[in-house]
Amino acid sequence: MENELTLVATITAKAGKAENLKDALVDLVAPTRAEVGCLQYDLHQDNQDPQAFVFLERWSGYDVWHDHMESTHIKAYIALSDDLVNEFVVKEMHAIG
Repeated sequence: MENELTLVATITAKAGKAENLKDALVDLVAPTRAEVGCLQYDLHQDNQDPQAFVFLERWSGYDVWHDHMESTHIKAYIALSDDLVNEFVVKEMHAIG
């Protein structure tokens, strides 16, 4: 647990692009969960702001997360995200209790 990496990624869609962004983000879930070192990869949509999405991620270490960021499905998502994403914020965290 001490080397685990927890990430909270908040992604906000551009106006009128929430459904397209949601489809693109949902497409990331299955292949990411199958990756070595992925302990949790859960996608949520904000009840009050349907333009906002949050990934709750847990990885066995920074190295496997780095591999994830170099994966084919993430690179494909990044290539189309400019048209869909207004804001993207990632917070790195670690468990303390």
